[in-house]
Amino acid sequence: MSLLPARMINEVVYCPRLFALEHVDGEWAESADTVRGRTVHRRVDHGVPGVLPDPDQEDPPPSIQRSVTLSDETLGIIAKLDLAEIADGQVVPVDYKKGRIPPVAEGAYLPERVQVCAQALLLRAHGYEVPYGEIYFAGSKRRVRVDLDEALIAATLEAVATARGIVESGQLPPPLLDSPKCYGCSLVGICLPDETNVLTARSERVRTVAPGIERGLPLYIVARGAKIAIRADEIVVSVKGAADERVRLTDTSRVIVAGAASVTTPALTQLAERGIPFAVHGWGGRLLGQFVPSGGHNVLGRIAQHQVAADPAASLLLARAFVRGKIANQRVLLRRNGSDVPPDTLNRLKSFVGDTERSESVESLYGTEGMAARLYFESFARMLKGDALTFEVSGRNRRPPRDPINALLSFVYACLTRECANVLQGIGLDAWVGFLHRPRPGKPALALDLMEEFRPLIGDSVVVGVVNNGVVQETDFIVHAAGCSLQDAARKRVVRAFERRLAEEVQHPRFGTRMSYRRILEVQARILAKALRGDIPAYEPFVTR
Repeated sequence: MSLLPARMINEVVYCPRLFALEHVDGEWAESADTVRGRTVHRRVDHGVPGVLPDPDQEDPPPSIQRSVTLSDETLGIIAKLDLAEIADGQVVPVDYKKGRIPPVAEGAYLPERVQVCAQALLLRAHGYEVPYGEIYFAGSKRRVRVDLDEALIAATLEAVATARGIVESGQLPPPLLDSPKCYGCSLVGICLPDETNVLTARSERVRTVAPGIERGLPLYIVARGAKIAIRADEIVVSVKGAADERVRLTDTSRVIVAGAASVTTPALTQLAERGIPFAVHGWGGRLLGQFVPSGGHNVLGRIAQHQVAADPAASLLLARAFVRGKIANQRVLLRRNGSDVPPDTLNRLKSFVGDTERSESVESLYGTEGMAARLYFESFARMLKGDALTFEVSGRNRRPPRDPINALLSFVYACLTRECANVLQGIGLDAWVGFLHRPRPGKPALALDLMEEFRPLIGDSVVVGVVNNGVVQETDFIVHAAGCSLQDAARKRVVRAFERRLAEEVQHPRFGTRMSYRRILEVQARILAKALRGDIPAYEPFVTR
């Protein structure tokens, strides 16, 4: 039987779902509170770990022992005591907390008292006399006594049993309902408590508790012969004949390289340690590969993903949702931006949305998606200005694209594939095992699934914008026998437009909260993960209105 850390017993009393996310799924997110807490504990964790005297020793001399680790198989818990004070043959555990003493009669909230009680029970299990425990609140610079009464001991043992049950079941407990605890939780953007409660009909409103934007900004390196290194917590990009460019690691969410560039192993190490993915595109725009930091979390989510992928009926339900979202958003984009789009086109696209729900196989779904795509791209030119770039109205072409518009679409879709793959791998899912797109070498199937509903809203919208606003011109493309491709300077401008679109905040149609498209990609990926685990009834695609 694996031992439960006493600090996790604190978590299960505070919020069972938080305990499950951290201890079962291995999720973690840094916040100001976690940084301050780590700073407080660093003051007592320094030096050699302490050693307690033999419990049978008579009149051991008074001492203070720091960072003492104890465990007990019967209790099923393990703890690292911040401080243990030995005096008069007794041991008093002292736990350090970053905040101030709360205004409650007991002097501390129940989760904190349970954690100290767990440490006391461990000490008693090893034969020590423990009269009480204490909590030191760094914010108040004072201690609070924790009496080890029967009620607290019972609450502690019950919390251990609850935690053990969650671990053995592997299921996420439901989120708290309208709890103020969510506002200070570092995992609120992972848990999505209100969003989950809405999708499970436990609540009808979503508070603005989860962040609407992603921390940090992507760093694009589009320069031939660039060298990437790390110096003093900064990413340094060197190009011969130009001054070095420097970007702080703390301000960077990901690094994307286009074409030939070199990167040092220490730089990759630093990126991995900070959870920053590194992606490489060829000069033609194709995504060649990614260096993704090791995660190891959400293992149960990946198991569930593979189980669903092996079940044709369950896979079909998800595939329907992806295609339904894509066609619905194609219709919205045409309706909003198209000039003189035939009403019959919009009506037929609407009917295709309904047809997705009646598809009895993924193969028939492919047929519906293909007919809708052909109809959509026949009217795509109606969203472009009269003097826009050359576009083959017969529809989409690729591998390689033969005209400027298709070259733009291919490049932006490659960028969108990268973003979706990063998000999926970041939350612990397997980007290569999908439900609509079948696994194929070199194809991140699940990333392609997730991006379907966002192709019109992000990819196509960016292309329409850069063409109609004159960001790219006919001279920005190289047309040759092998196809059509963007030149370097134009690629940079398209990248900026793509990033602006990802940073644009819109209202989520299901939850009513405003968030950036980049954040929406993550939210939808997490909703998919919840559907796979059975945390919510079904996956709902992002369909704009």
